[in-house]
Amino acid sequence: MTAPRDDRSMPSPNATERPGRSVLRARHLRAHLLVAAWLTAAVLATAVGDRLPAGRWLGPHLLLLGAATTAVLVWSEHFTVALLHTRQPDERWSTVRLASANAAAAGVLLGVPAQSTWLVAASSAVLLAAVAAHGLVLCRLGRGALGGRLKPVVAYYRAATGALFAGVVLGLLLFGGVGGPRWHAGLCSAHVHLTVLGWIALPVLGTLFMLWPTVLGVRMHERTTRTARQVLALAGGGLAAAVGGLAAGSRWPTVAGLALYAGGVALAVLLFARTPRSGRRVCTQAAWMPAAACGWLTAAVAADLWLTATRAPADAAAGLDALLPVLLVGFTGQVLFGALTYLLPVVLCRGPKQRAAAQAVLERAGRARFFALNLAVALLALPLPEPAATAGAFLAGASAIGFLGLVVAVLARRAHGETAAPTASRWPLVAGTAVGAAVTVLAVLAASGGTAPGGVQAGASGGTGTRTVEVALRNMRISPARIEVPHGTALRLRVTNEDAQRHDLRVEGGPATALLGKGATQTLDLGPVTGNRSAWCTVPGHRAAGMTLAIAVKGTADGHAGHSMDGGGSALDLGAGFSSGWQPRPAELPPAPAGTVHRSELHATQADVEVAPGVVQRRWTFGGTAPGPTLRGKVGDTFEVTLVNDDEMGHGIDFHPGVLAPDEPMRTIRPGERLVYRFTATRAGAWLYHCSTAPMLQHIANGMYGAIVVDPPDLPAVDHEYLLVSSQLYLGDPGSPGQLDKMRRNAPDAWVFNGVAAQYAKAPLTARAGERVRFWVVAAGPSDGIAFHVVGTVFDTSYKEGAYLLRPQDPGGSQVLDLAPAQGGFVEAVLPAAGHYSFVDHDMRRAEAGAHGTVEVT
Repeated sequence: MTAPRDDRSMPSPNATERPGRSVLRARHLRAHLLVAAWLTAAVLATAVGDRLPAGRWLGPHLLLLGAATTAVLVWSEHFTVALLHTRQPDERWSTVRLASANAAAAGVLLGVPAQSTWLVAASSAVLLAAVAAHGLVLCRLGRGALGGRLKPVVAYYRAATGALFAGVVLGLLLFGGVGGPRWHAGLCSAHVHLTVLGWIALPVLGTLFMLWPTVLGVRMHERTTRTARQVLALAGGGLAAAVGGLAAGSRWPTVAGLALYAGGVALAVLLFARTPRSGRRVCTQAAWMPAAACGWLTAAVAADLWLTATRAPADAAAGLDALLPVLLVGFTGQVLFGALTYLLPVVLCRGPKQRAAAQAVLERAGRARFFALNLAVALLALPLPEPAATAGAFLAGASAIGFLGLVVAVLARRAHGETAAPTASRWPLVAGTAVGAAVTVLAVLAASGGTAPGGVQAGASGGTGTRTVEVALRNMRISPARIEVPHGTALRLRVTNEDAQRHDLRVEGGPATALLGKGATQTLDLGPVTGNRSAWCTVPGHRAAGMTLAIAVKGTADGHAGHSMDGGGSALDLGAGFSSGWQPRPAELPPAPAGTVHRSELHATQADVEVAPGVVQRRWTFGGTAPGPTLRGKVGDTFEVTLVNDDEMGHGIDFHPGVLAPDEPMRTIRPGERLVYRFTATRAGAWLYHCSTAPMLQHIANGMYGAIVVDPPDLPAVDHEYLLVSSQLYLGDPGSPGQLDKMRRNAPDAWVFNGVAAQYAKAPLTARAGERVRFWVVAAGPSDGIAFHVVGTVFDTSYKEGAYLLRPQDPGGSQVLDLAPAQGGFVEAVLPAAGHYSFVDHDMRRAEAGAHGTVEVT
């Protein structure tokens, strides 16, 4: 059943020329020349992205902030006037808003690659003002307006304007580094969702309720008005919930919001699919491309929802990056192409013949372009070998260039028709559009110093030129590690992060990059270099791990090469007293808990710990203690451990008894993220767990380790079980060069049991004469093992690395449990009489430096 066609949904193409219509047509002509220029710049920037500062960032923003924003500003105002049957807003102020938005967009696109804070801030303020003014106009146009069946569509434009305003604010916060690394990923994802799913997708969905049947030449479906209201409620409310969840780092509100948004998109697409049944269909590029765009939007939102619900936040963010070709090319680009094919002739041409001629031009090779563009999206989005991505980029670029050529030709013809100028006058318009696009890209190049593709300015020589150096952050190193330049050379560093971890680069006394995700690039302009300087990654511990860069002026001594580090090894007064209120770490090992599934939650966080009498050290911990909480179970039990990163750097975890591929459960998670590590203990033993994030030497040595005990079958009961985790202690600022130097030279300040030097000398373990005591021992290292010995007794049971070496019925005895780093086991002894039995690491250097304690037997 169909409803009568509502001819008021759009201005009729055959409407009689009205006063002022020629002025409106001229405005549309200028606006769409801007759209064409932005699209051309986006294609060019994407093609040469590797040679541009922030190249990967620039192409999408030229498309979204430039071309798409201009189109949405123009068409949302145009359709609001048409749908509400109200008067056109003041032409001068409309032009001011559009010009301001475009100028501000250009300022942002120049300022971000150039790292110009004042330009980005000023441009963002202008853009926010233009967006706010646009929203106010849309609201004012609705006052007292009569409207029609599709009056609800105007609400989509208002909601989209709010989304753009919030998206610009988030983009400005991201540029300023507000929130630090912990909140960066969530804010960045919220920014992308607001921009693409809010500012672009909402007005597209709203407009298609009226444009789709018009393009097809069929009647509007009877449920269109009702469905339009429902879709906006679902998609708008869902987007707000998802963005709030992303910004707060909360997964399930994000999932719920995306589910609502997906439901709204599905409801709209279902209506669009039913609309062609209501009459004859006109199948053209103007119809194919919006239809395909809706399909790609549906797929992208569904994939986004699935990734957010099933993956860790870091993986979900990486998945969103993989979806960008679908959202940018498959959805945004294709919608622009399809809409321009239909709408440009409507607003620029006077009569049916002119419109038909213009549309015929825009439809040239339309079918081939449609298939090429959608094949390009598939090749770019799917995990195919590299030639596929290259082919996809080529097809997308060729399709865009071909269509832009047709658009410029139509715009040039319309300008000729408006001005009655000679035929040759179209070519200045064509040339002007191309020049405008080229100037945009060249201006961005100029913002990075005008470097040629090779990275050195043409004609630069000696100490008066400009040099650009490619700097890679990978494998916890900066490559190259040293740069030499002549005195006075203007130096630029094009920094690319090739690691899975996030890194940045800060230059001594100079600029710094933002925290860069994998594949991200940013250019730093150091200006003329007149003295030796250094640069490093500021993520805690990374500088000390070797992520440093020396910048030396030729002919001078490099003051940054070969800095002498703190020799370390500071002496501790182990005879001093602990501070008031100090408590030793309990060494008593509780029995394995009941049940076969053991769930626990570990929080990666930093804590100040008294690591020796009167010595407080900042520690990197699991759960606020070093070592972390001890886990225990039996063979066949399942351990489900949730790691929560409450720190300001990335962390992971590795459980040695787990038998599983390490890629997912042992990956590094970012601040604020959670990871569930689930494994079944198939073998018995005393096992180590530790942080799996590089550099592991630092993470383990600074306290991120613990023990997990899996009981051997038929383990007999004893009177006491104690767990002692041995490790090395390095004093100093965690991650500092001096501390790392001591670690690399294996020169710790102390050797300890359970994280604190000499603690069990001050607070002895206890037993009664004749009781059997089992000592579980795990060597956490990170570099030294242990030779565990108890003075005054002989071990009659020895279990090491999953096997018994000695049992009570055997005639022999054991004096030491020797463990290499990361090994574990236990020994048992019966303490015969009252007294004080010292236990030590029998490497006496270590015993004297903290690895000793006492069992007090009564």
